[in-house]
Amino acid sequence: MASILRFRKLCYVEQAVKCASVGFESFDQSPKIDQKLDKKEEEVISANNFALEIIKKRKQPRKQPKEWRRLDSCCWMIGYLCSTWWLLLFLYHSLPVTLLQVPESPGVRLKREGLAALHPVVLVPGIVTGGLELWEGQPCADGLFRKRLWGGSFTEIFKRPLCWLEHLSLHSETGLDPPGIRVRAVPGLVAADYFAPGYFVWAVLIENLAKIGYEGKNLHMAAYDWRLSFQNTEIRDHALSRLKSKIELMYLTNGYKKVAVVPHSMGVIYFLHFLKWVETPPPIGGGGGPGWCAKHIKAIMNIGPAFLGVPKAVSNIFSAEGKDIAYIRAMAPGLLDSKILGLQTLEHVMRVSRTWDSIVSLVPKGGETIWGNMDWSPEERHACDFSRKRHSQPSPIDNNVNNSDVKRGFRVKDPVQYGRIISFGKTASQLHSSQLPTIDSKEFLRTSASQNLNFSCGEAWTEYDEMSREGIQKVAANKAYTTQTLLDLLRFVAPKMMLRAEAHFSHGIADDLDNPKYNHYKYWSNPLEMKLPDAPDMEIYCLYGVGIPTERSYVYKLSPTSGCKSIPYQIDSSVNGEDGSCLKGGVYFADGDESVPVLSAGFMCAKGWRGRTRFNPSGIATYIREYRHKPPSSLLEGRGIESGAHVDIMGNVALIEDILRIASGATGKEIRGDRIYSDILRMSERINLRL
Repeated sequence: MASILRFRKLCYVEQAVKCASVGFESFDQSPKIDQKLDKKEEEVISANNFALEIIKKRKQPRKQPKEWRRLDSCCWMIGYLCSTWWLLLFLYHSLPVTLLQVPESPGVRLKREGLAALHPVVLVPGIVTGGLELWEGQPCADGLFRKRLWGGSFTEIFKRPLCWLEHLSLHSETGLDPPGIRVRAVPGLVAADYFAPGYFVWAVLIENLAKIGYEGKNLHMAAYDWRLSFQNTEIRDHALSRLKSKIELMYLTNGYKKVAVVPHSMGVIYFLHFLKWVETPPPIGGGGGPGWCAKHIKAIMNIGPAFLGVPKAVSNIFSAEGKDIAYIRAMAPGLLDSKILGLQTLEHVMRVSRTWDSIVSLVPKGGETIWGNMDWSPEERHACDFSRKRHSQPSPIDNNVNNSDVKRGFRVKDPVQYGRIISFGKTASQLHSSQLPTIDSKEFLRTSASQNLNFSCGEAWTEYDEMSREGIQKVAANKAYTTQTLLDLLRFVAPKMMLRAEAHFSHGIADDLDNPKYNHYKYWSNPLEMKLPDAPDMEIYCLYGVGIPTERSYVYKLSPTSGCKSIPYQIDSSVNGEDGSCLKGGVYFADGDESVPVLSAGFMCAKGWRGRTRFNPSGIATYIREYRHKPPSSLLEGRGIESGAHVDIMGNVALIEDILRIASGATGKEIRGDRIYSDILRMSERINLRL
């Protein structure tokens, strides 16, 4: 017994087990040791057994860490965002009030200077920013009567996404309401004051107008269904007639003061359509007669005007994407097109947006004369080092854009072929046109008429599912497309949309504006195919931001997933240029406000309507007011009080001051005329347009 106890002291924990096994074997074999164990011996054995169990547990292989899934990444990302939001909210309420003071609003300052409301003001929202509400729907939309389907909280996207998409779609043949569905524009100032909670559109401008005396009797939001073609807003909702009546009423009830109109983005060409419609005899027009505009309108202050269209409308129709979608694809490959997740996000977006005729109104107008050809564009020698240009901006009152600072900003080694709106491959976007295959428009027409329809996928998500594989390859084989061949390309890949929409919109340049064919409403939203009204005392302003890289042309590739129910083309986000290059992530950038290039926003005020031209026979005065983009210096400035971005500019204090002064009776000369930072005048000089 004593020998066993001594043995226990020598062999402990791990060694105890090994020694105990040897000891017990010899112990069992020894006839001299008594087989009856007393209580202390049992304790020794139990201790050895316990040690053995511990060692076995230690020798067991550890569990492998749980595999990280995409869902886990999403949860962590949401957690980080929520935590950051709550931290910022806590700091906002914890910091002293003196640190949170913002600059005095233009409305308060101008009121102190003696400015007061004079001319009634009409606001015209653009595409996407206006709210839409449900008046009649399918059973899946029960409980949503007069609830916002677009604008607001967007909660219905997450609750019933397919039902939500169905109700935002229009009829594929008429471009009007589908059977059993009625979605209408939200009326009043709340239609577009905020796009989503906390994301203002018109709210800041409305608040500043109120500071100098504006209210419901002299301030109106001309809300309309931005999905429809412009003439269809009148056919279905009488939107143009209601706008005419409202302007006439405001004119009468405000001491016969003319109205100041403030359109934004697509609302600019919507109101351009109105100018022609209101003086045209019924039934096609409003019957106001010649002189209606001269009598009722004081000024048109166009914010972020898309007069000549935007290239991003092309990428939206062609592949339902732009630079942002291409960036997401580069950061998270396969997320948007994952067959496992079954999202098909872009396919759903394309299926819905191709029922909106208004998008076609934003396709570039003016052809190669305005946007350039295979080897030339008005923006030639444009530099894309925007950070450098910010440090070399001219003074606000300097209208001479040919100063040395700006010239330095436009020196680049290799000219960018901006005229090639779509190129398949980086090489095709840079080679001389003589090295590229020519594009025969008739070939597109013949192919689209004789293609073999592919219905093996079941229900076709997009019109691409009705194209043959040969037709899809043929598009990419014809390497580069300018505005001359672009419309043929869109007719080929989106035949139903283009057939429907081209009955309402035109994108050319008029040879003879006295030709009776231009009395048709399809030409009224194209400033190159219509005359401004006879209103010599009216003023037109082009107010837009500059200094932000803006989409101008794209480098595409065939999608790696070319199966059923997929979009066969996508922006090649792997294509980049050298440092300071205009090419980033498959997109060529030019100067603009992030959505509308300077060329589209400023050309008509710089040249097309400047003085007496065939597009402006009465010589209406035009002014350019550019706003150099300056990002917010801190989080306390929100989206910036000097922003030049397409929507954020609505909170730009300089823009608001200009609008308030004009609405209060000032003229273009009294606010010091043009203010130009960009190269719009040089671009305009390079465009050979008969005036």
